[in-house]
Amino acid sequence: MTDAHNAPLRRAAKIVALLNLGYFGVEFAVAVAIGSVSLFADSIDFLEDTSINLLIVLALGWSAIARSRVGMALSAIILVPGLATLWTAWEKFMTPVAPEPLALSLAGLGALAVNLGCALLLARVRHHGGSLGKAAFLSARNDALANVAIVAAGLVTAFLWRSAWPDLIVGLAIAAINADAAHEVWEAAREEGKAG
Repeated sequence: MTDAHNAPLRRAAKIVALLNLGYFGVEFAVAVAIGSVSLFADSIDFLEDTSINLLIVLALGWSAIARSRVGMALSAIILVPGLATLWTAWEKFMTPVAPEPLALSLAGLGALAVNLGCALLLARVRHHGGSLGKAAFLSARNDALANVAIVAAGLVTAFLWRSAWPDLIVGLAIAAINADAAHEVWEAAREEGKAG
C-alpha cells in the first residue's frame, strides 16, 4: 500500500493514540480511588490502545509481511489488559467491596464518549493498512461496548444490587471481549502474511 493510501489511517491513529493516553490517566485515577475492577481493566485498555495506535503509525510504511508480524504482535498486546483484569478480579474476590456507583458510571460515560469518537474516526479507515487498520477499529469498537457495560454496572450497583459482583462481572467480560478481538486480529494478520 502506498503512503498516500495509508495517510488517513496514520492521521486517525495519531489522534486516537493521544485521546487514549489522555483518558487513561483520568480513568486509572478513578479506578484506584474507588477500587473498581472494570475501570481498572478499561484504563489499562486505554494504555494498550495508545500503544497499538503508535505501533500502527510506525508500521504503516512497512511491507505486508512486516505489517503481518506487527498485527500478530498487536493481537498479543490486546490480551494484556485481560490478564491484568484477571489479577485485579482475583484480588477483588478476596475483598469484595462495591465501588462507588456514581463515580463508576461517570468515568464509564467519559470513556464511552472518548471511545465512540475513536471508533467513528477509525471506522472510515479500517480497511487501510490491512490488519493494522482492523486492529485499531476493533479495539475502539470493543472498548465502546465495554464502556456501556461499565455504566450499566454502576447503575445496577447504585439502584439494584449494592455488591462488588456487577463490577467484577463487567471486568471479566471486558477480558473476554479483548480475547475475541485478539483472535480476529491474529487471523487478519495471518491472511495478510499469506497474501504478502
